[in-house]
Amino acid sequence: MENTTKSRILDEALVMFAENGYRGTNLRDLAARLGLSKSALYKHYASKEDIWNALLNRMEAYYEERFGSAEHLSSSPKSGEELFAMTMNMIHFTVYDERIILTRKLLLTEQFHDERVCSLATKHFLEGTKKMFTVIFEQMIREGIIKNNDPEMLAFIYTAPVTTLIQHCTRKPEEQEEVVKQIEGFAKHFIAMYVVT
Repeated sequence: MENTTKSRILDEALVMFAENGYRGTNLRDLAARLGLSKSALYKHYASKEDIWNALLNRMEAYYEERFGSAEHLSSSPKSGEELFAMTMNMIHFTVYDERIILTRKLLLTEQFHDERVCSLATKHFLEGTKKMFTVIFEQMIREGIIKNNDPEMLAFIYTAPVTTLIQHCTRKPEEQEEVVKQIEGFAKHFIAMYVVT
């Protein structure tokens, strides 16, 4: 029961932090939305900062488990088709997963107020994804799947436009379908340019 309550607290805290920011969220309102007393909330978390840190930890683990990282990769794609499929699976997770949508919104708004959030935003919006694709492209170049090139530069070329388009989804969620189609077109163009046929 305790784990379920703790999870419910974090679920609702994510919604409230994404809607109101850290400063605009208070524990009395969080407890009320959960149907708990404030003292019952304190049985699970000692402070708003404890909830915040637990939420950031959970978000990092959730993202890495489902999206991956340079340190935790399955095998690299063996063809342009596999690269496209892997990319679009990542995009669908990033664009449509409700928890990730709220996380993106939270990271965008709070990155200017919290050093840890700023680091997470940099990691998830550019550096971490670029690093992961650098590793992927290094392997694909070694295997002769991608033309010999600078893998880090290729990763930057591949991830920067996609990251920009995903941020557009955060600001304009009604344009998600159009953005996903643009990303599909971009991924196909990149593959046509750099994958050995």
